[in-house]
Order: sequence, then C-alpha cells, then structure tokens
Amino acid sequence: MSEDAEVRRLRWRCRRGMRELDQLMLRYLDGRWPAADEAERALFLRLLDCEDDKLWRWFMGRERPEDTDLAAIVAIILALPH
Repeated sequence: MSEDAEVRRLRWRCRRGMRELDQLMLRYLDGRWPAADEAERALFLRLLDCEDDKLWRWFMGRERPEDTDLAAIVAIILALPH
C-alpha cells in the first residue's frame, strides 16, 4: 500500500464521531505520523483500536491507560501544538 493510501485510510480511522477526539487524532496524523518511527506508529494504530469512551476519558485526564505504552502515546498526542 502506498504511503498516500495508508494515510487516507488512517484519516478515515481517526474519525471518531466526537469533534475533540477527531481533532486530537488528526493532529497526530498530520503533525507527527510522517516522522514517527515504526514503534510509535504501531502504538498509534493500537490506540485507534481502543473504544471511544476510553479514549475520551484518557484524553480528558479522567483516567490513565493501564498500558504504559498507550499512556505514552496519549501523552505525545496531548503535547502536540494546537
């Protein structure tokens, strides 16, 4: 799969149905994905597999992922400039 096709597919997966989550996921995809290494990309893909209600609680700071790797990618996304 070409890089462009992969990014288009990921852009679709970033659509979560909540504007705030959409913006956070797309901010990562547009701002960090191109330079991310394979390990970080794999974490982002794992994050996309999580349920929206969990993502919402994690990104709003109401909970922290038990998985330290997922907690790390959440922190990376939250630290991205707006």
